Amino acid sequence: MAQDAGWGGGAYTGAPHGGVPYGGPPGWGGWVPPPKPGVIPLAPLRLGDLLGGAFTTMGRYGKQLFGLAAALYGGALALMGLAVATAYGAVGDSLERVVSLGYDEEPATGDASALVITGVALGLLAFVTMLAVTGLMYAAVPAVVQEAVLGRAVTIATVWRRARAALMPVMGTLFLTILIVFVPMALLMAGFVGVIAASFSTASGAGGAVVLTIGILGAVATGPLAMWLWVKFSLAPAIVVFERCGPVTALRRSSRLVSGDWWRVFGVLLLVYVMAAVAGYFIQLPFVFLGLFPSMLGSASLDDDPTLAAILAMTAGYFVAMMLGQLASQIVSTTFPQLVTALLYVDRRIRTEDLGPVLAEAAGVPRQGGPYPPPYPPPHGAGQW
Repeated sequence: MAQDAGWGGGAYTGAPHGGVPYGGPPGWGGWVPPPKPGVIPLAPLRLGDLLGGAFTTMGRYGKQLFGLAAALYGGALALMGLAVATAYGAVGDSLERVVSLGYDEEPATGDASALVITGVALGLLAFVTMLAVTGLMYAAVPAVVQEAVLGRAVTIATVWRRARAALMPVMGTLFLTILIVFVPMALLMAGFVGVIAASFSTASGAGGAVVLTIGILGAVATGPLAMWLWVKFSLAPAIVVFERCGPVTALRRSSRLVSGDWWRVFGVLLLVYVMAAVAGYFIQLPFVFLGLFPSMLGSASLDDDPTLAAILAMTAGYFVAMMLGQLASQIVSTTFPQLVTALLYVDRRIRTEDLGPVLAEAAGVPRQGGPYPPPYPPPHGAGQW
């Protein structure tokens, strides 16, 4: 069985053995628990199974998950640090002159334009870098779960190869999902921009208030729809990896799988994202306190009129500690929710497409009695796993 084999997609209608898992209906003498070759039982998953499967995956495949995440986010942080250092070497003099200006002094046109261009370039580089790293992690986590469900080993090189192959489709699904969620935010931002524009104009502020009201009402009206669509499409990044399909196909497939169980999927996702946010906050706290000490010690040695270089040197320790804390927090806040999301995908296919026996066959679990479905043709057969 090829280790890179996909899971297969498509629609399967009906459980051929009536949805009964293994060994007959519950309560009968021949009933046996469903097999568990990997991190979850091959049966419909409860909340405890989803969370337990995610934590077990982090324990068993920590090197693959956190090692790759640390390398990706650490590489992105190092790249941005190098870019900032290079930019400071190029426009450091302009920055010194602008910072040293008084409140009533205007910066030179050359200094202002150099700083603006450099800031925009650094912002674009940070956006593209973080988008690529996030896309790789959204692709790498399902690649690990694909093997963890079956209890199979997987190397970092294999996870990296699969994540790199799925990067562009995963980024496409993320981009489309962000566009959907961005609609109510854009309406609200448009309202605030209208108020600001009206405040600088000679006309009365009534027009700005009307624009703000329209923006708020538009956000309230479209916000629930955006949330509903976000949950419907939440499984799409995992589907890209599991089923090797494009962004639009993955969005449609996610919508079909979530259909009929929207509230449960929403509740699970809300819980895991809150858990990840809380964990990320507590991870960052020690780094914040650690960064305060060198800053306080450095401030005691500053002159009455410190230079920009001296100020940057004083705050360097704080920023380094903050970046390290953000790095550790980002690894957890990205990895854990995607683990649960990937397991939700498996759960929805077990519930709607009776995938459990197919997974048992793919994992090499011997049959335990009871009715079994006939062999599945592609794309649902074990060979497509």
